[in-house]
Formats: sequence, C-alpha cells, structure tokens
Amino acid sequence: MPNSVLWAVDLFGRVYTLSTAGQYWELCKDSQLEFKRVSATTQCCWGIACDNQVYVYVCASDVPIRRREEAYENQRWNPVGGFCEKLLLSDRWAWSDVSGLQHRPLDGVALPSPHWEWESDWYVDENFGGEPTEKGGWTYAIDFPATYTKEKKWNSCVRRRKWIRYRRYKSRDIWAKIPSKDDPKELPDPFSDLSVGGWEITEEPVGRLSVWAVSLQGKVWFRRGINSHNPCGTSWIEMVGEMTMVNVGMNDQVWGVGCEDRAVYFRQGVTPSELSGKTWKAIVAARECDRSHSGSSSSLLSAGCFFGDEVRGSGESAPSDTDASSEVERPGPGQTLPAEPLDDSKNAMENSASGPGAGRTTEDTVEDACPAEGSREARPNTHPGPAPTPAELPWTNIDLKEPKKVPSHSAAGFPETTSLSSLGLFPLGLEEPYGVDDHPLWAWVSGGGCMVEACAVPRWFTVQAGLSSSVHMLSLSITPAQTAAWRKQIFQQLTERTKRELENFRHYEQAVEQSVWVKTGALQWWCDWKPHKWVDVRVALEQFTGHDGARDSILFIYYVVHEEKKYIHIFLNEVVALVPVLNETKHSFALYTPERTRQRWPVRLAAATEQDMNDWLALLSLSCCESRKVQGRPSPQAIWSITCKGDIFVSEPSPDLEAHEHPLPCDQMFWRQMGGHLRMVEANSRGVVWGIGYDHTAWVYTGGYGGGCFQGLASSTSNIYMQSDVKCVHIYENQRWNPVTGYTSRGLPTDRYMWSDASGLQECTKAGTKPPSLQWAWVSDWFVDFSVPGGTDQEGWQYASDFPASYHGSKTMKDFVRRRCWARKCKLVTSGPWLEVPPIALRDVSIIPESPGAEGSGHSIALWAVSDKGDVLCRLGVSELNPAGSSWLHVGTDQPFTSISIGACYQVWAVARDGSTFYRGSVYPSQPAGDCWYHIPSPPRQRLKQVSVGQTSVYALDENGNLWYRQGITPSYPQGSSWEHVSNNVCRVSVGPLDQVWVIADKVQGSHSLSRGTVCHRTGVQPHEPKGHGWDYGIGGGWDHISVRANATRAPRSSSQEQEPSAPPEAHGPVCC
Repeated sequence: MPNSVLWAVDLFGRVYTLSTAGQYWELCKDSQLEFKRVSATTQCCWGIACDNQVYVYVCASDVPIRRREEAYENQRWNPVGGFCEKLLLSDRWAWSDVSGLQHRPLDGVALPSPHWEWESDWYVDENFGGEPTEKGGWTYAIDFPATYTKEKKWNSCVRRRKWIRYRRYKSRDIWAKIPSKDDPKELPDPFSDLSVGGWEITEEPVGRLSVWAVSLQGKVWFRRGINSHNPCGTSWIEMVGEMTMVNVGMNDQVWGVGCEDRAVYFRQGVTPSELSGKTWKAIVAARECDRSHSGSSSSLLSAGCFFGDEVRGSGESAPSDTDASSEVERPGPGQTLPAEPLDDSKNAMENSASGPGAGRTTEDTVEDACPAEGSREARPNTHPGPAPTPAELPWTNIDLKEPKKVPSHSAAGFPETTSLSSLGLFPLGLEEPYGVDDHPLWAWVSGGGCMVEACAVPRWFTVQAGLSSSVHMLSLSITPAQTAAWRKQIFQQLTERTKRELENFRHYEQAVEQSVWVKTGALQWWCDWKPHKWVDVRVALEQFTGHDGARDSILFIYYVVHEEKKYIHIFLNEVVALVPVLNETKHSFALYTPERTRQRWPVRLAAATEQDMNDWLALLSLSCCESRKVQGRPSPQAIWSITCKGDIFVSEPSPDLEAHEHPLPCDQMFWRQMGGHLRMVEANSRGVVWGIGYDHTAWVYTGGYGGGCFQGLASSTSNIYMQSDVKCVHIYENQRWNPVTGYTSRGLPTDRYMWSDASGLQECTKAGTKPPSLQWAWVSDWFVDFSVPGGTDQEGWQYASDFPASYHGSKTMKDFVRRRCWARKCKLVTSGPWLEVPPIALRDVSIIPESPGAEGSGHSIALWAVSDKGDVLCRLGVSELNPAGSSWLHVGTDQPFTSISIGACYQVWAVARDGSTFYRGSVYPSQPAGDCWYHIPSPPRQRLKQVSVGQTSVYALDENGNLWYRQGITPSYPQGSSWEHVSNNVCRVSVGPLDQVWVIADKVQGSHSLSRGTVCHRTGVQPHEPKGHGWDYGIGGGWDHISVRANATRAPRSSSQEQEPSAPPEAHGPVCC
C-alpha cells in the first residue's frame, strides 16, 4: 500500500498527521497557528485557522515546484541602424509575451505571492525547436506574426528572442496564507468552511485541485488556478448563492447546504474545463419515511399550493384567504358552487409555501392555526350553514383519496377538520421535529462517495409539474392516481371558468384578431447552391394564434449572398419530419417537407452548442405538433421507425394510407421524434412496443412521450426514465505481404489506407477516430475484435488474396494481404419512455400483429425473440397491462438463429445464422411454444438474413438486398411452395396485419441528391395481388428500421367496392385463427 497521510485537528486547534506507515500521531511541523478545519489531498492540505483565514500546507518533496516565466524581445530591421527596438506603430510591444499582445518587460514580471522566490536571473534561451541557434538566440521572420526560423534571410525584417527565468515555491512544510487578489493581506471575507477535491479528474494532470470555501456571511468562493505548478492558485471568485457549508466530491462535483432553506444543493455545470460550474440546483428527492404518507398531507399540500390552505370535502365549505373586499358571495343551500378563478391561487401558494419555515416547529404551526380554527364553529357536513361573510369565500374543492383526519384525542378543544395544518402536523408532531409538509432541514452533506455524470443526472432534481419556484424545495409524495384526478378536475374547472367568462362577451368584437410570438437566433445553414457549404444565418420562428385558437408557425431563414439580403420561409404545418443529424463536429438537424423529401434535399441547420440545438428541436417539434393537432402519446396503431443514429420516430397512420385507388403518398406522413435510443423496434396494435438497443438490451415502451431533448410541454411528466446504450466503433488495420520483411504496413500505391474503415475507402486511425457524435463518449480502449465474419487467427488477422476479397481466418500460399479489426466501445446516456427488460440480451424480437377485428383480450400477446447468442425465446404473460411480460420460455433449436417473426395467425418463421429458413409448427395460444421446426429451403444461391410475416404473407430478405415473397401458403400447407423475387435494393422489411409491405431502401435517387436508407411503401398490395406492383418513396436519408406491424387501420370502402359482393373470410388468406 502506498504511503499516505491522515490529517486531523484536536480541540485546541493543533494539526496532527498520521502516516499509514507509522503508528503515532505527529504534530504538524508548523505548529504556530491554531486551526478550526482542514481538508487534505495527497499533495497538500488546506485549512481555516482561528483567524478565519485560509492557509495551505504543501508537503516537502525532492521534486521542487518550479514555474518558468517567459518574455520575448522583439526588434525590426531599420535601413539605417539595422535591427533595433524602434518598431512600427502597428507592431507588437518591444517586450511582450509569445502572442505579442501583452506588454511584458523583464522588470515588470513579479512573483505572484511571497511564497515564491526566484531561482536565477533572466537569461536568453538559445534553443529553437530542439536545435541550438546562433549566439544571441535570435529567430527571424518576414513580419509579426509569422513563421520564425533560426537562419537569417535576405527578407527577414523582424526578429525576436526568448528570455527565461525560473521561480520556485519555497513555502513547503509550513502553513502559507492565501492572499486576496486585491489586497494580499486580507481575504475577501472571513471563512468558516472549506473543501478540497479533484483527485479523480481523469482528463486533468496530477495536481489540479478544486478548492471551494464558505464565508461567515454564507457567501461561496471558488479558488481559481490551482494546479501542480501553482499550489496557491491565482484569485478568489465569488459564486451566486449563500451556503452554510460546501463539500467537493469526486470528479470536482460540489455539494452544499443552503443558508435560508437548509436544502441540499448540487453545483451544476462543473466540468474539467469549467471547475466553477454554472448554477446551484436543489435536490428535491423525498425521504424514505415520507413514502407512507403518500396521498395524505403531502398530497394535500400539493393541492393546497394551488387552491388554498384547506381542502374540504364534497359537502362542506372551507374558509379562504381572499380579501374581505371581494364581491363574490357563497351560494345558498340549493345552488351549486361555481368554480373559483385561479387568480386567487397565488395567495394560497404563498401561504402554503411560507407557512412551514426553516426554523418553525410543529407546535408553532399548530398555534398559528388555532385562532383560524377556533374563530368559527364546526358544522356538520349534512346541514347547510348560514350565509358566509365575504371574507369566507370557498376555494375550489380538490377531491383526493383518503385524506387523513385528525383524531379527536390529538388536540383537545379542536374541531374535526381537514385543514392542511392539522392533517400534516398533528399525526406527526410527536415523531419528527418537522411535519411531512416541510422539506428536510439539512445540517451537513458529503459527496465524497457520490459520482454524478454530466450526461446521466439522477432524478433527484425532478420537480412535480405545476409547483411554483417558491415551493421547489418541498419534498412531495403524490401517487399517479391522485395526480390524474387532480389534473382532470383542474381541467374541468378551467373549462367551466372559460365558458363562464366568455359567455357574456360573445357579442363583442375581438380586440386582437391574432397574437404573434417570435423567437430569433443565430444558426448555420447548409446552402442550396454550389459550392455547398455552411453559412451563418439568422432564423426567426413566428408563431401566430388566430381568434379561433388555431396556431400556425413560419420559420424564416435570413442569409446574405453577394452582399444582398435574402430569406427563405418554411410553413411548419408542411414539415413532415425534424431529424437530428449529429456528427463529430456539428450540432445539426434537418427539416423535411414533402417537396424536399422528393428532392432528397432537406433544409439543414446547425447550432453552436448541443443545448441550442435541443432547444430549437424541441420548440420546432412542438410547433409542428400544434399545427397538426398531434399531441400526447402515440396511438396503439402508430408506425414506428428508427434512424441510423438510433433516434426513434412515430407516425400516426391515415386511413387513406392503405387505400387501393388513391393512397396517401407516404412522403406526406408526419413523423415526430420520441425520446430514447434504440437499434430496432417492434409494435403491436394493442399498444405493446418493444425495442432493442445497440448493446442488445431489451426495452419496453412505458406509454409516455418525449424525453431526451424534449422537455416541458413537449414531454410527459411521468413514464420517462434514464436510458443508456453502448455500441462499438470498428476500424481495420491492413497489411500487405513483402518478400523481404513479411507482412508490413507499407502497401502498394493503389492499395487502401493501412488504417481504414471496412470498405477501405476512408482513412481511420486510432488517434483520429472519434465517437459517432458528440453525444457519445468512449468507455474503453481499442481492442482486437475476434468475432468478425469469416473467422480470425489467434492474433485476430484475416487473410485474402487481395483488397477487397473474401477474407478467411487461416493463411494460405495465395494470401498476399491481411486485415485485423479493432473495436472501441462508446456510451450514450439519454432519457425516454422506455424501461429495461432484464436479464437476457436480444438480437431480434417479434410481436404478433393483431388481425383487424380480432378479439385479443381473452389471451396474452404472443412475443418471440432471438437472444444475442442465437437462442429462440418465447415471452409469457405479455398483455396490455403488463407489456413487459413475466418470464421467458426457451424453444430448442439445432443451430443459432438471427431473425424471427410471428404472423397474425401464430405462424412463426425464423432465419438461422447460416441463412437457412425454418417454420415452427403447431403454435397456438394454448401451446405458445409449438412443437417442432420445419426446414424451408432458401432461394437459390442466397443466404437470408431477415423474415417478416403478416396476416397471410411471408417476406424474406437476403444478404444481397433482395426481397423475396413466399408463394403457395395454404391452411393445409403453411410452409408454402417456393420463393419469388420481388425487388432488390432493400435493407429491411416489415409486413403488417393487413399484409401491407414497408421496407427501408438502400439507395433512392431524388431530383437533387441520392439518399441512403429511405422508407418505402409497396403499392397495389391486395388479396389477389399480395406482391403489389410498385413502390412509393417516403422520408429518407439515414433510416435503418421500420415497423408497421401495429397499423391495422383499413382504408374506407369506396362506392365501387361497396357494390361488389364481399368475399368470404377465407379469401383473405389461407391461414386463419
């Protein structure tokens, strides 16, 4: 174990150290000062002495702490006297720093504090780039600034040389007082608490420390510039906010306890590049002991924050805090109580938020409540009371389940009531120093064992929707049922209030026909003309609301071309998709309209930061949804898709989408993004949706919407959870055989890059390869991937006759090239409406597509999957109420499988790893796993990789992108007879419950550009023509996956179809349940 030291302070202020190599406490060598608190790291110890000043103790070491100071002497050539110090007015200083912008004479460079001393005098550095210069150390250039050389040339008009002087830190093994920047003798404030951290900063050199302190007045200070060559730092920076104490945890994360509210705070935005952070964020997590009070006092406090200090029953009246001058009167016994305006809720919110103060005890609150309760007599709920005074206005009732009433024996002389003070304080007054309605009053916090990643913030900071900023510190416990009832009643009351207030004013003209709201900003735009490049533009989102309440928005993009100002505009009700286009350098996103979808040329915009991009994405997406009146969670029959970046999109299907005569073009489908990150998704028309991440983790849809960058109104407040995904980035090391040296990294001039991607067309080195986008972060080092197709030798090499060719794992006499695959893992952390389904990792999943009109509520939903190891699994207990199911049932196979699909009538098809096809027989709801596998011959000379089964149709996809249809499927022969080729250029296929066929096409040529990964719809699919006759191209450019297996929306029947006799049920397909 390495030798380390424990620091301690006794009651008399003396500092002691205890070494791990010793057995006794040793008094600190500098024992003249008395200390109140110390905070130590491996290199040093910081402390607050009894004079409330900060000191640092740097342990002695054989390695001195030295810092080099530099100054540059600059000269210009003069035709009269040669090089001299007389420079031009536009030149730099004669004595400056390396940039030339700062005046730095030799006698002006002073020591930063008395704890430093000079080691030597100034001297000239006669080395330049590791090589000696001429005597004098001058380097020459044409002008300032330029590239300097050590040789003087005929056009060398300027020259400079570097002067060096070293300073050394001398205050070792003694307590060195930390001075202020303004006054070296005094600190900005007397300090009371101090904390030092930064011992686990992986991206910073050893010695980089983060020092935070708190003054006696509660001000928070951060010490800037502390590192290995400057142990005292440079200056103090005052932070916003007042704390009683601070604590620096791992990775420089800072925690504190507030002065006024005694809440625990977390310093947000602390990064290795910005150690001081950005803002304090309060932790609003509830206590474990508060969970038992859910639905009682805490829930009632939540309602009281909006509607008053009391929550009354359905038949009783409650007093109000409204002004006595109000003209509203309480109705009589035979009248109904009108809903109160919500403007008065502000008074109630202030009362409820300020009632439980920081130092207020239970008894104080009860005494305050006594006059209010004792000033009136309790009235039975069954008898109407006399007309109240104007000061006793009723608050709108919020009916929450099972409010806890105060026992009669809890306080003698108090009437039985449901006020918040009595509900929250009487039952708990004898058990805790504060009521459940109060947030905990903290005294100390320590974050030394807590690691909070910037990309995965815990859910400690989530505040319940609707709470004002004055009650953000309250720890509330509200059940989902109470929240739903609460919101429903609020919505009803708002509706009634709107009707009541507008009813008497309908004959008046509208004062304002429409309201306009504008948001502007600076972005970059990928211009439409050649040469295509990013140009700086100004954008403005104009949202207007008509007198009928309808909203619409226009996005203006202002740009300059040839010194002429121009603009383009986009109506957001025409936008069909907003897609993030993240790469290594840009935070960009694309806007698609039907016209630009056909052109394969979207409007691409880029923001300066990820936060700006997320803000614009959320705002534009919300505006698009408002224009199309699309909100809330997707419908059970929604179409799901995933881009190559893992972003999830849904589209609400139109009944005309599958019409036979005039189908809706799929380039007009509106796609909105859902939170989360997946590789594939599978849906069912009963609302069950499963997904699989890049790391083969299974996820189930929770019913929410939003998450990720979509917060606030664009996201649901519940059913949003943290989600992570891990993927591998692969590069290839290529070598060619040399008769002299063997395999070497020197190839032929026509060869691929010696470090490249899989195609060999793009150079990819270990140092130059970055994560797929700025959202990903490396979590491992480079390692050899031995699981590549074709096999490898013991070192991971694959051999071939030439580039490119078929690679194999063993070397032969004809193999002149070889390659090796290197992989590195990266991780993404986001949030979305997804919950993990442990513990088995999956490769593929399929949910039975419900037939139109089928009664599926009587049995569970069939779900089949293939694990990452190739095992076939059947999920039991899947239903609408339990979409995750209960357990897995293993189905035996002779070899590993890669793809599986179950049809609407329980026909299960699968593809093995060798490309062969299998059919599972005798699968029924009563026998969910079937009985045996039947081998189905693959198409000639083709290896299949995916299969999809609809109601009666079976489609398969091979490794060369060919799409095949299985012919001859009948009830007596469900395996079919042969494969028939349908199309090529296909990457993914999905067959729905109506036998509709949707694919992801590899390449689609538009009028402006070529897109890879395009959503395509097979047109003309009918019972008598199940293969269809053409393709309709939709959204495209980076799509990887689509699932239409939940879309059971039939097209409306036309008049010609209604006149024809309807076909019997057997005509829809040979296999029927």
